[in-house]
Amino acid sequence: MIRFVIGPDGAVVPDLAATLPGRGLWLSARADVIETACKRGVFAKAARAAVTVPADLPARLREGVERRIVETLGLARRAGQAVAGHDKAGAWLREGRAALVVQACDGSPEERRRFLGGREMPVVAPLPAATLGAAFGRERAVHVAVAPGRLAGMLQTEAGRLAGLRGTMTEPAGGSPGPDDRQAGTARQAG
Repeated sequence: MIRFVIGPDGAVVPDLAATLPGRGLWLSARADVIETACKRGVFAKAARAAVTVPADLPARLREGVERRIVETLGLARRAGQAVAGHDKAGAWLREGRAALVVQACDGSPEERRRFLGGREMPVVAPLPAATLGAAFGRERAVHVAVAPGRLAGMLQTEAGRLAGLRGTMTEPAGGSPGPDDRQAGTARQAG
């Protein structure tokens, strides 16, 4: 789910961290739901007011979620909860220190499978190697291991949201669609 608020100027503003003041309008983090909501005027109906929807809203959402993933990876790195690189991440995986593996979406699928070595582990592949590397001060990073905890959960959630916004998944991260996810364009309000 993604929260939106209506700004003072009547513009629809994505609230990816769900912290902005005001009445929230919630939509599923899926490309088809966002597109339908924009076309059918769902934001105006839910807000019960005239609103302005940015023409590039889907692109803004994808960029914002990508930025949140990079920022969360950087925070995890600084907190000592994430390492990048085949050797370091592989060591964490073998030692059982990793709760999540983040892999480059442009890496070789065969190498990704080989890296896991048949282990059952949550894996996300939201960003290209150059973008993952930037979070670690490197040119590229294909494999990242993240320790158990809140940051690993945040990364998994944001990667699921990004996959939904890209239209590359059929269900939201964490299970089957909820009641609001089944009908494209259904907005939910939170006070």
